[in-house]
Amino acid sequence: MLVFNDTKVIPAQLEGRRGEATIGATLHKREGPREWQAFLRNAKRARAGDTIDFGGGVAASVVEKAEDGSALLHFDGDEPVEVLIERAGRMPLPPYIASRREADEADRVDYQTMFAREEGAVAAPTAALHFTSRLLDALERSGIGREMLTLHVGAGTFLPVKAGDTAGHKMHAEWGRIDAATAARLNRVRASGGRLIAVGTTSLRLIESAADERGTIHPFEGDTAIFITPGYRFKAIDGLITNFHLPRSTLFMLVSALMGLDVMKAAYRHAIEHGYRFYSYGDSSLLLPR
Repeated sequence: MLVFNDTKVIPAQLEGRRGEATIGATLHKREGPREWQAFLRNAKRARAGDTIDFGGGVAASVVEKAEDGSALLHFDGDEPVEVLIERAGRMPLPPYIASRREADEADRVDYQTMFAREEGAVAAPTAALHFTSRLLDALERSGIGREMLTLHVGAGTFLPVKAGDTAGHKMHAEWGRIDAATAARLNRVRASGGRLIAVGTTSLRLIESAADERGTIHPFEGDTAIFITPGYRFKAIDGLITNFHLPRSTLFMLVSALMGLDVMKAAYRHAIEHGYRFYSYGDSSLLLPR
């Protein structure tokens, strides 16, 4: 059984003004009907109580600021926040793409998987970008099923680990959901001797968050800040399809926990020597631990 994430990326990058200062905001987690937590660029120029004008009749007030430079924003007015974000926002391309070119209209389609349905992510679960209808038909003919869950990927997924010890790295929480019927079907697969293969680290992290120590997956709805590093004992996942990740990232630590650091170093050495493409629009891998 392949397990996909059906989250949909929203245009979560906003550029605004507070007086003479330009303020950039990358939304990363919804906190209420009109509130979003956001990472701010030029954060020192925006204080609690200030209003940032994003243009097009879209403005947000700074409710409070956190030590990491993020802020809680309250979007002003009566229009649904989804409408305001769609009007003023740009697609939040990963830094290694955004540093080379501006987001364009094509990215609103290209930076979504074919499963994208539940709006709320600020980064795509890119492992699923490799799938097409033709491939899904071939998998189905081979007896390989698929299930959907939802984890709204946050911008924190791009943050490198700067702490000398992983215990000092703070993971930002992301909201996810596995309904009761899906959890029951996933448990039946494993009970019958089948394997659960997560498509992407987001699907893997949500399943592991919902699983108990015996490997039973329970219905789940809420925040998870699970940080998987070498030494972690996987409870419910039998394999992973994922892209090639940045060094010093939480994602590379996760795949090293699954496969072993030596195996992943050898795999990445092979990928570099043979010209594989890395990151969001890059090549994929199938990781099956012994």
